[in-house]
Amino acid sequence: MLKATLRSFLAHKGRLLLSALAVILSVAFVAGSLIFSDTVSRTFDRLFASTAADVTVTPKETLDETIPSGQTLTLPASLADRLAQVDGVAAARAEVDVEGLTVADEDRESVGPTTGAPTIGTAWNPTERSPVELTSGHAPEGDAQVLIDADTADSKDVRIGDRLTVIGQEGSFPVEVVGIVTFTTTNPGAALVFFDTEAARTKLLGDPKAATSVSLDAADGVSDAELKRRVADALGADPDPDTVPPNDPYELRTADEQAESDVEQLGGFLDIIKYVMLGFAGIAVLVGVFLIVNTFSMLIAQRTRELGLLRALGADRRQVRRSVLTEALLLGLVGSTLGLAAGIGLAVGLIELMGLMGMNIRATEMVIGWGTPVTAYVVGLGVTFVAAYLPARRAAGVSPMAALSDAEIADIGRPLRLRAVVGSVVGAAGAAALVGCAVSSKTSTAASLLGLGVILTLVATVIAGPLLVRPVIRVLGGAFPALFGSVGRMSQRNALRNPRRTGATAAALMVGLALVGGMSVASASMTKSFDQQIDKTLGADFVVQNGNFVPFPREITDRIRDTEGVGLVVRSQFTTIAVRLPDGDRVKTTAAAYEPELDEVANITYAQGDSGEALADGRLAMDKDFAEDHGVRLGSTVPVDFQGDRRAELTVGALTDQESADGFGSQGGIYFGLGTLEKYAPGGQDAAVYVNAASGTSADALRAGLEKTLDPYPQVQVRDIADYKELVHNQIAVLLYLVYALLGLAIIIAVLGVVNTLALSVVERTREIGLLRAIGLARRQLRRMIRLESVVIAVFGAVLGLALGLVWGVCTQQVLALQGMTALAIPWGTIVAVVIGSAVVGVVAALLPALRASRMNVLAAIAHE
Repeated sequence: MLKATLRSFLAHKGRLLLSALAVILSVAFVAGSLIFSDTVSRTFDRLFASTAADVTVTPKETLDETIPSGQTLTLPASLADRLAQVDGVAAARAEVDVEGLTVADEDRESVGPTTGAPTIGTAWNPTERSPVELTSGHAPEGDAQVLIDADTADSKDVRIGDRLTVIGQEGSFPVEVVGIVTFTTTNPGAALVFFDTEAARTKLLGDPKAATSVSLDAADGVSDAELKRRVADALGADPDPDTVPPNDPYELRTADEQAESDVEQLGGFLDIIKYVMLGFAGIAVLVGVFLIVNTFSMLIAQRTRELGLLRALGADRRQVRRSVLTEALLLGLVGSTLGLAAGIGLAVGLIELMGLMGMNIRATEMVIGWGTPVTAYVVGLGVTFVAAYLPARRAAGVSPMAALSDAEIADIGRPLRLRAVVGSVVGAAGAAALVGCAVSSKTSTAASLLGLGVILTLVATVIAGPLLVRPVIRVLGGAFPALFGSVGRMSQRNALRNPRRTGATAAALMVGLALVGGMSVASASMTKSFDQQIDKTLGADFVVQNGNFVPFPREITDRIRDTEGVGLVVRSQFTTIAVRLPDGDRVKTTAAAYEPELDEVANITYAQGDSGEALADGRLAMDKDFAEDHGVRLGSTVPVDFQGDRRAELTVGALTDQESADGFGSQGGIYFGLGTLEKYAPGGQDAAVYVNAASGTSADALRAGLEKTLDPYPQVQVRDIADYKELVHNQIAVLLYLVYALLGLAIIIAVLGVVNTLALSVVERTREIGLLRAIGLARRQLRRMIRLESVVIAVFGAVLGLALGLVWGVCTQQVLALQGMTALAIPWGTIVAVVIGSAVVGVVAALLPALRASRMNVLAAIAHE
């Protein structure tokens, strides 16, 4: 049996190759994502471990910022001198590191990264642990000299002697590049600008006596943990940064703890890449299962006589089943091996891509942990084993008498009653979950029901798909006889001949199109909802914001006020707060702060109170639904924690009734007056400035004036309502591009499935094709018949997928409506384009099988067994 199995596998290797491609793609994405994330993690682990001081002292961050406020927490620079006296401290350095700088060249173009990585200003204080070394020029001296890293200098064509403008939280100032530094370790992608220590404190922090951290080196024989304990004793601090008491102003971390903290901050970025790639792997696995099931089902149907002979010669059911599963495992083994190799190549490609984005990781340092090949083979072998199990059971059921018959396909006559029952039950459960999602009033419940409904309805459609083949394809192919005559009628009947096969072939395409249909409806609804909210809420002529929403210094706002034609200017800032609510919850969220003239630039609907009460000193506004959920009423006093361990008791002065349940984009929709924020969390920068034209100034004239004023500040942009909508559309489009990429992968595998099905079908119908050719069917007519069969199968999958996707999309919009995005939009243009594209996919998939069929020798085909 083993010898027969190996010979059978090698005999069908051409047919199995297309199925192996599905395994290869699945394994490649899994392996590539694991190798890439392991390599990046190991690289940055080494970077942070090699550059972190033995002990680092930083100001305590009571709240982690989700949206930057522009505040820089500082501590006294003199703390370094004090800690230098602690027993076990070999050296103490007051450091300055400020993110969010903008550096412009003489052409007023930014020389910072364009990938979202920050531009960091820091004091030039080199040690043996520094990640850079001075390779040309000299160290900075005075306020007007800086060093810049070589990667930034090369990418932005900056040379020694160039004049730059640094725009920081204290304003802008000119500098001259006097030296270039080169990374001795991995460049994380940021741009680094080094200042003289005094200049860094004065120009970046605005305080010559301030620093952002203190780095301590341990003396010989003193461990990092012991040094941390001694420093904590000297400061009266808790040595554990996770249990910092409220009156403790500092956080202490050893080198390992600091490296771990830095890696955690980078972890979000790495996780995004990893999960996106695993999403591709999941789609490849899901669609690949249909392909492999179909391939093995057809191979077994074609080998009915062969399997019957094996049974007649004494092979029992278990041996036949084991033979088919062995073939599947061989397929999985080959596919996993090739997929692992492809995954290594994919990881190298990602590393090179990161290099183009400024994150220089060496491919020679690629990490392939033992878990990666194990996972790759588990995925590859598991997918093929699971997919081949049902066909293997079917093979074991072949009777020895089948060897004496001329049976063509064992599945054709089998009733679909069991599928009808199971599909109906699962479909009813899925429909009930989706209905529950649509009527639910809680976002978490609705989202859970949506996920359950999507899974169940997808499973039900796959199970019951063959039941829909005959009614749907009769409609889809109904015009074929009239348009193409007998060729059209035969193509339609060929698609109807085996509903199981047609359903399984179309299912691969259906999964991808259901996903794109649902996401298209959701994204179109989000876009329309945001457009409505922007039209309803934004009342300013223009909004000035940073391109990536990072706050900007007050200097820019002052320049805006001085621009000719400017009437009203309203500043806004963001800050992270924690609100202690009457029901006992402590909710951390992002709050906004506005100047008193908010009503002149925004249209806010209040359930109770008004903007005057909301922005008054010591008061705040809150979304009414959030307030009701947590037992808050108008006039309630709520404790609010600000950054830097500052606390306040603020009174609820107004309750808003915006369309968005989260008000201005954060949980609770909390905002207050700018005076309140500056009282409890001073030092923040403006996040947006709303501008109205003065009387007699046109919008076009004001825009031209603002753009001229802001020309020296490349980080900020002037936007009107149309620009704002375009910005939102582009952000939503990023999600859609990911979905389209997933769709593209699903289509590639689906095309492989259609090609495989048609190729095996041609082999299966060799004698039939020979007879048709013998009675006068032309080669061109034969090719057309196979193409039409392919098109109707592909369009059938598209119709099922889009119908399913529309239902998912409408239910997703109901979940979004609970967050205030109430508009429903169905992108009919996209849907029509997808159906047309599916027909094209069918034509492309049929090219090779149709060509092969048309080239058959007529007499050899008629004699085929």
